[in-house]
Order: sequence, then structure tokens, then C-alpha cells
Amino acid sequence: MVFTSNLDGVSNPIKEITKISHQNDSLFLIDGAQAIGHQKIDVRDLDCDFFAFSGHKMLGPSGMGAVYIKKKSAEKLRPLIVGGGTVEDSTYESHKLLEAPLKFEAGLQDYAGIIGFGEAVKYLKNVGFENIKSQEQKLNRIISEGFKDLPQIKIIGPANSELRSGIINFYHQKMASHEISLLLDKTYNIMTRSGRHCVHSWYNSRNINDSVRASVYFYNTESEAEYFVESIRKIIKLA
Repeated sequence: MVFTSNLDGVSNPIKEITKISHQNDSLFLIDGAQAIGHQKIDVRDLDCDFFAFSGHKMLGPSGMGAVYIKKKSAEKLRPLIVGGGTVEDSTYESHKLLEAPLKFEAGLQDYAGIIGFGEAVKYLKNVGFENIKSQEQKLNRIISEGFKDLPQIKIIGPANSELRSGIINFYHQKMASHEISLLLDKTYNIMTRSGRHCVHSWYNSRNINDSVRASVYFYNTESEAEYFVESIRKIIKLA
């Protein structure tokens, strides 16, 4: 289950859901890619069986990720791929695997990616996750407040901006989202993402074509948030 939604930035009550899962004798895997770069997370406190996350979502290299596996779960799992570095011994008829995590890491690893990922983690820890969360909420509040007098702009997610992390996902009732995103890029040098954000079924069920998603982070400033709002004001005048 996803910890924090990439659609609207809302975090699920993941610890409570993990508990319910275990009460029903189920293993529980958390997709933490959207959460781990934005808040302090303790996998032991969550008591999850698996926690997967991506490097590029936390200032690390793309194509790099990691997964936490609870020890008793790791002992039961067999690797998808075996080969160099995963096997303690073998014959023509059988093989003996090394203990986790080695049995899951066949062949040469992306060592440059691992080093870069590690440095990104150190950097974020130095910045401080409470500082990151506070700055995201401040910027989201500025943008959300700035949209309040734009009735044709609809924000996806709860009205309380503090529940949406650093995500401001919105659509215009008349203007195409791709057009808005392109104008933000070409005219105002603001990068956003337009589309259905990997949740087509959600959009189809609500008869919403698509949306523009802006993602703020701790390196963004209040003046940039205000500039974003003013840019949207100018763009929608073209509708």
C-alpha cells in the first residue's frame, strides 16, 4: 500500500493499516517512495514487513532504490534472480543461497548509484525532516490561499493544505491541463507535470480529464510560490 499518494500528497494512517494487516495474518508492503523524503520514518515503529522507496524521490540518482525487509520475512523469501554473489555453494543439481540481503543482490551492483543515494540520505538528514515538512506546508499554504479567488481552478485533495504535503494538484474547468503545464514551462520557466499521474481509474471515475501537479520542496522559496500563483493568474486569462 502507498504511504503518501502521488495524486494529492495525502498520507494514509499506515501504522494502523499495518496492524490490521497483521491481525489478518497478512504480510504488509509499504510503497514509501512519496513519503520518505518528506517526513521522519521508523520502520520498526511501523512494524511493516517490507518498505520500498526510490532514490530519485529524495535527491538521489535515478534508477536507484532500496527495500527494507523484516528479518523473518527475508528468511522466507527466495530471490527472483540468482547468480554471482547470491550463492554460497552449488552442484549441477542444487544450490545453497547466502543469507539476506546477499541472496537478493545478484551480479554487479550500481555502486555509483549506491554511493550517490547514500550521500543524498546524509544531506536530507542534515537538512532535517521537520524543517522539510514545515517548509512544504508553508509553500503549499501560500499557493492554496492564492488559488481561493480563482473559482475555475479546482484543487484535488483535502481543502486543508497541511494534509497535502508538498503536492498541489489542480485542474481548470475549461483550459487543458497540458496547455497550462506547457505555458508554465515555456513562458514562466516553471516545471510541473500534467496528465493522469498513473491513476487513470481515479480520473475516469470522476469524469476529470487530467490535471497539473506542482511539487514543492524545501529548496523552494516563498517568493517562488507567489510567482507560481501569479503565473497561473496570467495563464488562465487566456482561457
